[in-house]
Amino acid sequence: MIVEQIMKKNVFTLSPKDTIATAVKLLEKHKIRHIPILDEHQSVVGIISDRDVRDANSSIFRSNEHLEDLERPVETIMTTDVITGHPLDFVEEISAILYEHNIGCLPITKGGKLVGIVTETDLLHTLVQLTGANQPGSQIEIKVSNKAGMLSEVATIIGKRNVNISSVLVYPDQDERYKILVFRVQTMNPMAVITDLKNEGYQVLWPNMPGISS
Repeated sequence: MIVEQIMKKNVFTLSPKDTIATAVKLLEKHKIRHIPILDEHQSVVGIISDRDVRDANSSIFRSNEHLEDLERPVETIMTTDVITGHPLDFVEEISAILYEHNIGCLPITKGGKLVGIVTETDLLHTLVQLTGANQPGSQIEIKVSNKAGMLSEVATIIGKRNVNISSVLVYPDQDERYKILVFRVQTMNPMAVITDLKNEGYQVLWPNMPGISS
């Protein structure tokens, strides 16, 4: 999946000379946490977050105290070293960038101009959709040998029960000789599938159904 499919295209922005007061109102009105700062060419020159506004001077949120701070331009508190993405970047790559740099959003640019924004919330929502966790079903975790063809073999066994597979995740086991396959299947009762897998010699880690031998 590419970023263009999940990014928000209607982005609320400010210019460097807009005031902190304007930023506060925008954050509160639209229930957002990040605001890209654009120059006259619609290029990203900075970004501010609700935390930036709070850290700038907590007293600006106290009634009638230091109200002059609210009139400072956002360029005095914005982050200027902005990491951006492209609409054709893969969602996995964007997720890695947010994780590695410990940031909450990524402005998306094309031809030097802002075209969208992706937040950590967008990525979490996408993860839920991709894994099928928001749909009725069951999760099955199987420990298999770390060799080619294992995914296909297990999927074939599941398919023989006419059970649809919503998603598949693969992650390494502590022992590098093995890997873990995580299937999300569209059935509320996976017992028959688990029985078939164990009869074929596979180690089912979850669910560990009582009464079914390993």
